[in-house]
This record gives sequence, structure tokens and C-alpha cells, in this order.
Amino acid sequence: MHDIVLGERSTTDRILRALVYAILIGFVLFYLAPLYVMVVTSVKSLEEILAGGLLNLPKKLDFYGWDEAWNNACVGTECRGMAPFMINSLIASTLATIIPTAIGALNGYALSLWRFKGSELFFGMLLFGAFIPFQIVLLPMASFLGWIGWSSSLTGLTFTYIVYGLPFTTLYFRNFFVSFPIDLVNAAKIDGIGYFRFFWRVALPSSVPIMIVSVIWQFTNTWNDFLFASTMTKLESATVMVALNNFVEVANGVKRYNVDMAAAIIAGLPTLVVYLVAGRYFLRGLMAGAVKG
Repeated sequence: MHDIVLGERSTTDRILRALVYAILIGFVLFYLAPLYVMVVTSVKSLEEILAGGLLNLPKKLDFYGWDEAWNNACVGTECRGMAPFMINSLIASTLATIIPTAIGALNGYALSLWRFKGSELFFGMLLFGAFIPFQIVLLPMASFLGWIGWSSSLTGLTFTYIVYGLPFTTLYFRNFFVSFPIDLVNAAKIDGIGYFRFFWRVALPSSVPIMIVSVIWQFTNTWNDFLFASTMTKLESATVMVALNNFVEVANGVKRYNVDMAAAIIAGLPTLVVYLVAGRYFLRGLMAGAVKG
């Protein structure tokens, strides 16, 4: 009788598990459907696209859309493709990732392991910057950039990204270092190991998980930003998201969907690659201390 009950329970568990997997697979397919349409559309000829069959595989691979999107697609009145705007985004996002991560690591280290008088107040004021809506500071920030001569430039946009990234990176590293063994810090002080030496030799190497969190967060947020990029740059310094929004891909009165889809995929590839390469470390970093403190 006991074996019969166990057998029935095992069968029920298998059915429920299969049902859960089926639901999850359905959600995955639903989520990936737009990406599939984008990919297959980007490698079809315009004639095949206009003939219909949105979900059909291409009869023949045609990379015309990719070539046009990268080299010749029009952004406003300029027809020079995605390449220069990708470079702008790469420069801005890379600098706006490295600099706030480095400064945030030092800030978090000082605010958690080498606390000073007023450190909690300083941290609270710095953290307040993470909750200020971007729209509120658009005009003040634009005025400040104009005052220092960085208005409508890639330098000014990068500076804005760095300033707005500091509260987040400081929060990540501070909460990570809070869980660091304080006895180890006290022993280092007794042995005469200074602030920066302990940081370079012990604290920083141990913070790699949270460093990955900071890098992924900063890079994806700055790369995907449209608000700051659209208001603080001009055409020559525009990022890829601004360029994508301003695409005008019409030939002989016909919308070139293959070029549009190729451009959208190109714009999203860097963040996709970042998550594919380092995405599994993102959750590990969060669990290692990014949500503590």
C-alpha cells in the first residue's frame, strides 16, 4: 500500500514538473519571438519581406540590410550608418563604467572599513543622488555643462553618466565591504598596513563579484540611455540609441524593414554580449553582498 502511494505521488510530481517546464518553455518562446522576427527580417531581401510571411525563414540569406545599417543608413540628414554612433556609445559607456566603478570601490571601502566622523551622513547624502529623477536635473546639468564648455559634447554626456553612476557603485561596494571581517582590518592597522596598501592587496581583490555587478549595471544603463543622450549631444556626438531613434530608412517610398531590424540588433548586441559573458556572475555578486548592509 505504501509503495502504491509513493508511486502515485511520484507520477503526480512528474506531471506537475512537466507542466511547469511546458509553461516556462512557452514563456521563453513568447519572449524570444520578437528577437526571432528581428533576426530573420534582417537577413531577408526587401522584396521577400513585402511579400509577407513574417515568421518564415528567409529563402536566401541577404545581408544587404546589415551592410546598409552599418555603413550607409541615414540618421536625420546624415547617411553614414551606425558605425560612428557605436564608437560614441562605446567611448561614453566604457569611461562611464570604469571611472564610477573605481571611485565607488574607494568610496565603499572608506565608508565601511575606514569610517570617519560624519561618514554615515556623507553616505546618506551620496545615496540620495540615486533617487533623484533624471528629468529634474536636465536643465541644471545642461546649464552647468554649458558653463564649463562641455555642452552638446560626448565629454559632457560621459561626465553626466559618471556623476549619476557614483551613488549606485558606492552603494554596491559599501554594502559588500560591510560584511568584510573587521578583525582583519584591525589586525592590518596594528601591523602598520596603510589605507591604500590594504585596499590594493586585500579589499579590492576580494571584491571581484561586486565589481562585476557594478560593471554590468553601469554599462547597460549608460549604453541603453536615451534621455541624457538625446538632450546633451548633437549629431556628431550622438550615441547609438539616439541614432536608432532618428533612423529614416525609406527607399522609393518603401520602408526598409531589413535595415531597421539590422540596426536594432547592432544597437543591442554589446549589452547582449555583456550579459551572455558575465550574466551568471551578476546574481553571484548580488548574493555576495550587494543587497546587504
